[in-house]
Amino acid sequence: MTVEPRPALADVTRGRLLYGGDYNPEQWPEHVWREDVELMREAGVNLVTVGVFSWARIEPRPGERDFGWLDRVLDLLDGSGIGVCLATPTASPPPWMGARHPETLPRDPAGATVWYGSRNHFCASSPVYREHALRITADLADRYGDHPALRLWHVNNEYGTFCWCDTTARHFRGWLHKRYGDLEALNEAWGTAFWSQRYGEWEEILPPRRTQYLTNPTQELDFRRFTSDALLECFTAERDVLVKRTPNVPVTTNFMPLFVGQDGWAWAEHEDVVSVDLYPDPADPFGPDGAALGALVQDLTRSQAGGPWLLMEQAAGAVNWRGVNHPRPQGLTRLWSLQAVARGADGICFFQWRQSRQGSEKFHSAMVPHAGRRSRTFRQVCELGADLGALAEATGTHVPARVAVLHDWDAWWAGLQQGRPSERLAYTEPLRAWHRALWERNLLCDLAHPEADLSDYALVAVPHLYLLTDTALDNLAAYVRGGGTLVCGFFTGVADADDRVREGGMDARLRELLGIDLVHEWWPMDEGDVQDLVLRTGDPGAPDDPDGACGPTAALWREDVETAGAETVAVYRGGELDGRPAITRHTAGAGTAWYLSTLPDPATLRALLGRAADEAGVRPTLAGLPSGVEAVRRGELLFLLNHRGEPVTVLLPAPATDLLTGRRYGRELPLDRHGAAVLREAPPAPGGG
Repeated sequence: MTVEPRPALADVTRGRLLYGGDYNPEQWPEHVWREDVELMREAGVNLVTVGVFSWARIEPRPGERDFGWLDRVLDLLDGSGIGVCLATPTASPPPWMGARHPETLPRDPAGATVWYGSRNHFCASSPVYREHALRITADLADRYGDHPALRLWHVNNEYGTFCWCDTTARHFRGWLHKRYGDLEALNEAWGTAFWSQRYGEWEEILPPRRTQYLTNPTQELDFRRFTSDALLECFTAERDVLVKRTPNVPVTTNFMPLFVGQDGWAWAEHEDVVSVDLYPDPADPFGPDGAALGALVQDLTRSQAGGPWLLMEQAAGAVNWRGVNHPRPQGLTRLWSLQAVARGADGICFFQWRQSRQGSEKFHSAMVPHAGRRSRTFRQVCELGADLGALAEATGTHVPARVAVLHDWDAWWAGLQQGRPSERLAYTEPLRAWHRALWERNLLCDLAHPEADLSDYALVAVPHLYLLTDTALDNLAAYVRGGGTLVCGFFTGVADADDRVREGGMDARLRELLGIDLVHEWWPMDEGDVQDLVLRTGDPGAPDDPDGACGPTAALWREDVETAGAETVAVYRGGELDGRPAITRHTAGAGTAWYLSTLPDPATLRALLGRAADEAGVRPTLAGLPSGVEAVRRGELLFLLNHRGEPVTVLLPAPATDLLTGRRYGRELPLDRHGAAVLREAPPAPGGG
């Protein structure tokens, strides 16, 4: 049987970068709509998302439909050449559903109802919710499937609701039965011999609700797996309705950035277009919540998509949900938008088009703020639209990477359990630290699942994966023995797929690969503690300092490891682990495996990963860049992005033309604070001169 290929992002872009945002015309009188369309054309907007939170407007009472206003909106947009990403409104059921069907409302771990009056107030396991959601989805598809404005379907919004109700409990038991087959296998997997937790009947099993003391960690892990799958069932059910009625229109749903609640690898397989929302903190544009976080989320989203992706939401200024909500400095919206394009985005969209005057997000910025069309924000929105219009040739091109950073939701979930060695060890801290170290060296990274094919990568980094399956461990061993370079972080390979601690404190296959005999003990560190390191072999980027003065340091975590053939690169200095190996390097087969049993300071981590990359033959996108300047190649284009708060001058490898300004540069390129350039380099002269 031949399976017809599904439409993709290229069917939406049509050879141009997408630009726009969430449009909520139901919040405004109709006379404002025409002004909106006029302003959209002025800004260069070509795609808007409509209907995300419009369920109560479309279905004011059960079974009724009011499509007249939506007809007029879509006709108006189409008449102005603006495409529509039409949303199913199922993220926010109307009050009548919660009032008439309280069983559709989620319950918290203590059994309390999470009431309507906000958004995302639905139980993913509720048959009543699913029935109403599929009905309105089908009606939308029937009415607008042939509308000329329709470019893309947007299902729900930012899935992530958890529920612990009785309906969820029944659904959870069915999921477990499918996973394990019988109770004997479940009891073995969950280790229920501990604390007399053995189950004799399926009906005895509940979601991990509030308990007297610590809950079963494997039960918690399976519940997170189940919740991701239950929400995915909701998405695929709506998607299937849309695909059946509109087979030529691609379907997406928007991920939240680096979000713990969904297995993004599994979800991305079911989307035609992978999209994400991204809100770095403008108060720290070059910090962990700024450009570095943006690069990480963008690399993850590109890797999930396997190519171009869509930035579904970002802010044009301040958000409304931080303790202090800072606006963006001049040029930062443009800079971060171009960073997303550099790292594979084929569309740049905002939440939202026009700033709300009422409701919980009235202080969340928008493309058209309260200050209106004469505002600085709207002026920058128009300038960004012009920039994106000049970059059509970037559309559809790829961003090749020779480094992979491994990331896995199962490992993340398992590491959240109570009773672990240190509550300070958060999964994302080493992930962000390692990715940032690579990013600061201008080493472009994909993110990859530990069971994925790694053969195309010269360097694979594993910041911290507490749980690794047998398949993943065999995959890493084959990668290294086949000639790859692996850099592995601490507390990795400790547990199997059932969160069962492996003998020796680390799986034997990984220990053999790393040249480690065993892990004697884990030595987590308190807040503010610093551990000195002394380099023994090699030079990760600074002169050796045998006395330890001003030498490298580490924090967060330490381990007492016994080597078995590994070269000791650095040792701990002082304390109980004085002289013990901290960083090791080992040859295995045709490849090399490093082990970092601690989290080095940023400069040392950057130097170590840089050394490993250099030995693996991976070079920076552009060498010799000033600190804070990012270089990314996408297709034939070179993006230069200045994340510093002051101007810089960049030395170019060859003369080039900036597509954003049309200017031609020789060997020097000045960049303003938060400035950017997108370069097409001149071809070499005949004969190589």
